[in-house]
Amino acid sequence: MYDEIALSYNKLHKEEQLKKLKIISKILKVKKENFLLDLGAGTGISTNYFKCKSFGIEPSLNMIKQSKKRNIVNATAEFIPFKSKSFDIIIAITSFHNFSDFNKAIKEIKRVAKPKCEIVITILKKSKNLKLIKSKLLKNFKMKEIEEEKDLILYSN
Repeated sequence: MYDEIALSYNKLHKEEQLKKLKIISKILKVKKENFLLDLGAGTGISTNYFKCKSFGIEPSLNMIKQSKKRNIVNATAEFIPFKSKSFDIIIAITSFHNFSDFNKAIKEIKRVAKPKCEIVITILKKSKNLKLIKSKLLKNFKMKEIEEEKDLILYSN
């Protein structure tokens, strides 16, 4: 699906993403030396929002091609191509509901997260899997939540 809308994605969703990122920037304590991983990075809006060493993974090659920077790799959250304990911050902005296997994605997040890693995951409130995703995340991570206009924002504390 995202391959087809890649060219218009930023026009359609950039403002909405920036609104969420503004809220998230008040939650995260980002330092320039931090390593950040963006799951479902799309065109890189959220990947490149924070001033740190950021990387994204994205399954759609056409979405990656729309990114201005070359810090997004073609991969999925179920098979993250980075070493264990690599990231200080992991974000997934309105992408988690698209993952094919929530349990595998959570296992991979745990694997690549450094101790005390900050995690922020937003889930589309109209997603049919909202309750399932939320329960799986809360079972695996100590998280708080904030309701945003279109998303539920879950973050570790």
